[in-house]
Formats: sequence, C-alpha cells, structure tokens
Amino acid sequence: MILSAPVAHLICLGLIALDLIARAWRIEWYVRGLGHPVTFWEAFTANAFGEAACAVTPLRLGGEPARLAGLLRRIPAPAALVAISVEILAAWPVIVGFGIWLGWRYAPEWWAQAGPALTRSARHSVEWMVVTGLLTLAAWILVRRRFPRHQSRLRRSARRMMVYWRRTPRWAVAASLPCTAINVVTRVAVLPVLVLTLPDHPPLGPVLLGSFALLYSQLILPTPSGVGAVELGFLAGAAGDLGDDAGRLLLAWRFYTSGAGVLLGAALAIRYYGWESVRRLVRPAPRAPTVGN
Repeated sequence: MILSAPVAHLICLGLIALDLIARAWRIEWYVRGLGHPVTFWEAFTANAFGEAACAVTPLRLGGEPARLAGLLRRIPAPAALVAISVEILAAWPVIVGFGIWLGWRYAPEWWAQAGPALTRSARHSVEWMVVTGLLTLAAWILVRRRFPRHQSRLRRSARRMMVYWRRTPRWAVAASLPCTAINVVTRVAVLPVLVLTLPDHPPLGPVLLGSFALLYSQLILPTPSGVGAVELGFLAGAAGDLGDDAGRLLLAWRFYTSGAGVLLGAALAIRYYGWESVRRLVRPAPRAPTVGN
C-alpha cells in the first residue's frame, strides 16, 4: 500500500486532531467525575497549553504546571490536582502494555531490519553519539540543579497518587482508558502513515515499534522533546531504513508530533490566558506549581 503525500498529510492531521479530542474528553470526564463542571473547549485549551509546555521545557517539566494553570481558571485546585494525578496514574498501564505488545510482536523483525542500519550508523557517527551523550548528561545535571524543588515535589506527588485514586469515580477511570488507547495509537501511527508515502517502504510492524520508541523515549530524555537524541536515533535507522527520504520524513514527523502542538498551544494560550502566561512558560520560575503540590 502506498499513499500520496497529500492523503498522508490529511490522515496525519486527522490523527493529531483525534488525539487532541480524546485527551480533552479524558481530562473533562475526570473533572466532571469530581463534581466540577468544565466544558470540552476549556479542557481542550488546557491540554493544548500543557502540550506546548511539554515540548519546549526540559524533561517536560512545564507540561503539568501549564495544564494545572489552565484548569485553575475554572475549577478549585484540589479537583484539578486530583484529575491530573489520576489521569497520569491510569494512563501508564495502557502505555506500558501497548509497548510490551509491540515489543513482543515486532522486536525480532525490528532488530533484523533496523539493527544493521543502527550498527552502521553507530560506527560512522561515534563523534555525534558522544556529543549527544555529553549534552544529554549536561542537561540532566542542569535540570536537577535548576529545579531541585520540582524533583522533591514529584516524589511527594507520587506518594499522594493513591490517595487521589480513591477519590476518583471508577466510571471516569474506565471511560479514560479508551481515550488513552486512542492517544497512544494515533501518535504512534503518524510515522507509519508518513512512511507509506515511500514507493519502497520498509515493513510497517518494525516502523510501529520504532515510532513508539522514538516518541516515548522523550519522556526520559532531558532536552525539550528529546532534541538531539531523537533525531540521531531517527536518522540512524531506529524506524527502519528510510533512505534519502529520512530527513524529509523526520521534519514532517516532528511537525505532527511536536511542532503542531506547540503552535496550537501557544496560540490558544495567548488567546485565552494572555501573553504573560506564555512568558512564564518559556522562562519558568523555580517555584512553579506542580502536580501534587
């Protein structure tokens, strides 16, 4: 199966739109389950603000504080904290489970396809790997020194999540699980859809696993959106041998998985929250509010 470029881009736009809608429903249902009215558009806007903050801050530190700031315009702080905390707690089993299934199903095929390319790239890109590794280590050290309070608050919030879990209606948790599945599947599917524009594209199973790895490695990489390490992995063949089109596909994939969210989130933040909120996002204060605070 081969897709034309216009069709592939329309499908990618649809996938991103479906992802945003599912995540807005998810947080809306959590908040409503706690007894506080919030509209779909308010939930959508808060999520978009958080998505933009995740993409431009180290270790995604700005994401949850930004979403919290958006929700606090309409609901009390305890409800917003509970909703965001339980959302995170309920989402992780779905994400991990999907990753395990992809690994079980496609890991051997992925290694047979991507392994030689990764090995060759590693031999010819040692200096870039060293530079990327040093920059990643430096970013980790900088973040830990710049946001020490944030790290301790994250540990406290993890201990409080089970308390929040007991306060949340089970119907909201159950309803959120399909939304999380949509979130994971739509974002992982973007790269395979783009790959289908290649006349001689690699098998899609390994591309799916590579797409998942590239996306969710950003959760642990210290640079904003995993900049540097993700690009190196992509071009080294983590999603398969994409030939001369790898650079073009990387730009398109980055736009749909990061750039579009930044543009949308910034536009909505400026429109509804004001420029001052965006300025604080770009230049976060050491005592910025976090989940569980």
